[in-house]
Amino acid sequence: MKVVIVGGVAGGASAAARIRRLDEHAQIIMIERSGYVSYANCGLPYYVGGVIKEQEELTLQTPESFWDRFRIDVRVQQEATAINPTEKTVTVHALDSGKVYTETYDKLLLAPGAKPTVPALSGVDSERVFTLRTVEDTLRIRRFVEDQKPKTAVLAGGGFIGLEMAENLVEMGVSVTIVQRLKQLLAPLDADMASFVHAEMRRHGVALRLDETVTGFRQDGDSVLTLLEESEPLRSDMVLLAIGVTPDTHLAKEAGLELGIRGSIAVNERMETSVPDIYAVGDAVEVTHFVTGQKALISLAGPANKQGRIAADNICGGNSRFHGSQGSSVLKLFGLTAASTGINEKAAQAAGIAYDKVVLFPASHAIISLFRRNDPVVIEIGTLALRMQLLTLPLQGTVIMGNMMPQSIGYGFRATLVSTARQGIFLIPLLIVLTLSLGLLGIQCAQPLADIATFLLALFVIRGIFKEFPEDVSSSAAQ
Repeated sequence: MKVVIVGGVAGGASAAARIRRLDEHAQIIMIERSGYVSYANCGLPYYVGGVIKEQEELTLQTPESFWDRFRIDVRVQQEATAINPTEKTVTVHALDSGKVYTETYDKLLLAPGAKPTVPALSGVDSERVFTLRTVEDTLRIRRFVEDQKPKTAVLAGGGFIGLEMAENLVEMGVSVTIVQRLKQLLAPLDADMASFVHAEMRRHGVALRLDETVTGFRQDGDSVLTLLEESEPLRSDMVLLAIGVTPDTHLAKEAGLELGIRGSIAVNERMETSVPDIYAVGDAVEVTHFVTGQKALISLAGPANKQGRIAADNICGGNSRFHGSQGSSVLKLFGLTAASTGINEKAAQAAGIAYDKVVLFPASHAIISLFRRNDPVVIEIGTLALRMQLLTLPLQGTVIMGNMMPQSIGYGFRATLVSTARQGIFLIPLLIVLTLSLGLLGIQCAQPLADIATFLLALFVIRGIFKEFPEDVSSSAAQ
C-alpha cells in the first residue's frame, strides 16, 4: 500500500507515524510546503521572545529523523498543486528546484492545515506587517526584532497567538497595543471571565483598544500606521495580524471534494471525504461540536493529532471514529492561566440551549457553574483570581462549558478533567478522586479540599438542596 500525505505539521505527522506502526510494509510519502514538519504552532511566539532558545527546539521531528526511525519519506519545500481522484495522482511542485512531478497513491490523506486570515486591507503587504503561522514566519519576526529592535508594536486580534505574542514582546521591553473588534479578548471566554485577562494584560502595560476596527495600514518611514475606523491612527514599529485562520482547502475544492462550513473539507466520523480513498484531518476539516451537535471549525493541535491517528487506523483497515471536539484549550498569560472547554454562555444562548448558572465565592475561591436546565450539575472551580465556569457532569446531566482563570498553570489539568467529564467518562465519585490526584500533583494540598466542596455543591444542586443564581453581569464585565 502506498500512502501520500499532504501536510506534515500535526495531523499529517501523527497519521504517518501511526500508519507505520500498523503497517511495516506501507510506502509512506509526506509532502510539506514549508521547510519544517512536526512542530507546535503554540510554541512559535516563545522563540520570538527568547523563551525557547534554540531553533531546533521548535520541532519534534525532522525529515531525517522520520526516515531513520519510521522509514517515512518526508519531502519538505514541496507543494502539492493538484489532485486527480480518477487517476489517483498528486501533482507536486518542488519549490527549491522548480521541478514538477506526479506521485501516485493508493490512499491519500489531506492535512493542509489553515492559513492566517489576511483581510483585503491597504498596506497589509508592508515589510513591517507580519503574520505568525509557520516556523518561517517565526524566523522572520525574530530576525526583525533582533535587527530593528522595535520599541512599539500593534497586534490586530485578541486570540491565542496574538496574546502570546503580546506577552513575549512585553517581556522584551516592547510597548504593545492590542486592537480587537470585539468588546473582549479571547472569544471562547465569557465576558466576566475575559475581564480577568484584561486586567492582567493592563497590569503589564498592554494597552487594549477593544471594540475598535482596523481599516488598513500605511508605512511612514521606519514606522507603520494602523488605521482605525473611528479613532486616530496608531503609530508603531511593527504590526502583527492575528485575527484568526482560514482552512487551506483550495486543493480539495479543485479536486471536487465536498466542502463544509467556511470552505472547510467535509468528512465523516472515519475522516473520509466525499471521494473514495481520500481522507482529511486537522484545521482544514469541519467537525461536529461535542456540545451543540453543530458543525464547527476548531483549529487546535489536540483534535488534529487525534484525527490523524483515527484516519491512519482506517487507512490500514480499522474502524476508528472521531466523535467530535469541544475546543479544550489552555493559555498562559504572564502570571495568569486561562483555560476553557466546551461553549460559553453566549454560545449556549445562540444555540438555544436552556441552562442555569451558579456562581460561588467560598473563602478565596470563585466557582461558577452553568448547566442544562433540568439536567444535573455544571461546575466551575477557582482559587483567588481563579474563576472557573462549567456546564454539567455526567451523573444525569452533561457538561456543556468550562472556563477557568487561575494563577497557577496546574489548572490546565482541570480543564482537561472537565473535558473528560464532558464526554461522560467519569461518574462524580471517580471524578472527585482524579481531581484530588491532579491537585496534589500540580498545586498545593489545600486546593483539593476546594475541589471536594465544588463537587459536593454540584450534588446539592442536582438534588435541589441549594439553588442560587447571580445577576447577569456580562454587559458590565466586558471592559
